[in-house]
Amino acid sequence: MRSGGRRASLDWRHPDRLPSLLSVAFSVGFCAAALNQTHCPSTILIHARRHGTHRCRRINGMRLRRIVGPLAASLLVASLLAWTLVAAPSRGDVATARWFGARTAPAVAPARHVVLALGDSVPSGYACDCSPFPETYGSLLGTRTSAHVVVDNRAVGGLDTAGLVAQTRTADMEDAVRRSDVFLVTIGANDFGDHHREVVEGQCRKGVTDCVSDELSALRSHLATVLATIRSLRHSQPTTVLTTGYWNVFEDGEVARRAFGEDGLQASLQLTRRANEVISSVSAAAGARYVDLYRPFEHSGRDVTSLMAADGDHPDGAGHDLIARTLLAAGLPRMT
Repeated sequence: MRSGGRRASLDWRHPDRLPSLLSVAFSVGFCAAALNQTHCPSTILIHARRHGTHRCRRINGMRLRRIVGPLAASLLVASLLAWTLVAAPSRGDVATARWFGARTAPAVAPARHVVLALGDSVPSGYACDCSPFPETYGSLLGTRTSAHVVVDNRAVGGLDTAGLVAQTRTADMEDAVRRSDVFLVTIGANDFGDHHREVVEGQCRKGVTDCVSDELSALRSHLATVLATIRSLRHSQPTTVLTTGYWNVFEDGEVARRAFGEDGLQASLQLTRRANEVISSVSAAAGARYVDLYRPFEHSGRDVTSLMAADGDHPDGAGHDLIARTLLAAGLPRMT
């Protein structure tokens, strides 16, 4: 931080300056003694024991001044230089540094992040009547890093992975990607909407009557395309991509239990785990950071209903706060 450009203060009482003060005092005292000999004015006392006596040899006054004058001046300059090396730099005084021609470090511009949120109704904040998690994440990130954070939330309710591929190919979205360095991607749940009834009624089972295998393949392909587009548009600039999974691709909590029972709820959770596995593997292959939301929401002993909006399908304010904190805990954005 800037010191405010105050003038250098010669606080002689500061303990850091004690060595310099002693040096100055010694120099002044030495010069005074040399110039003010009481027994032999304008002389240098030369003590030579001859028959138990001392004698005083007079030296030409002009020659004396030529010797003592430069000597005193040199000692004084050395003492002042010692003060500047010991006292001034240790205090970090900007005015003193400038006085001696030192260059102060250039001001460092504060870090800045632009967060681009992509995906479906979850990041859009549908039904929560709250600040959606991308905005909360941006606030938390700014507090944690002291960076200036701007959030651009482009999530759209009802969007599936095919729709996100189309969205990222528009000129407006391409510009938004180029401007951003942090990406939050939550997408995939709507890919399975056409099979909701089959899943919750137990008519869609892996390895038997798997009605969602094509949707899982499409999820893999489309998400890989989206992540590749982001990387391409960023041109190797520092970029952090956080992809999230889901706690449930369909309704959850008490709403789900009332609508299709515990068996239907467990079937939807099984599909959710399969979808999350695809999102995780695609993210890893693309160099993105997968952030698991299944465990934070479905934590043993927690009633997920307390994190859900009234429709049982979207998170409420507490749910969005949990997602934001989980994203932040996944790691800070890359700076290089």
